[in-house]
Amino acid sequence: MKIKYLIFYFIFVSIISIFLVIYDKVASKKFKRKRVRENILLAFAFIGGAFSMYITMKITHHKTRHKKFMIFLPIFMILHIFLGFFLIKLFFN
Repeated sequence: MKIKYLIFYFIFVSIISIFLVIYDKVASKKFKRKRVRENILLAFAFIGGAFSMYITMKITHHKTRHKKFMIFLPIFMILHIFLGFFLIKLFFN
């Protein structure tokens, strides 16, 4: 596994996560029904989009009062940092 694939993966998931948060923010104001489920947002955060999702939520002031997001997103970010160091050490030493 090359590191460029790992970087590409995190960039791809981060971009999707940003779009999901922005779409949900717009949908919360306009559509009320066609929103992104919280489980989907947390799933994308878990698979690699936690950092970008957290920053986007803070900038757009979306779901910042939901304790579920403000607790789990930083936990996922720490998990991703440790996982990234582990993968780099495992495959590149």
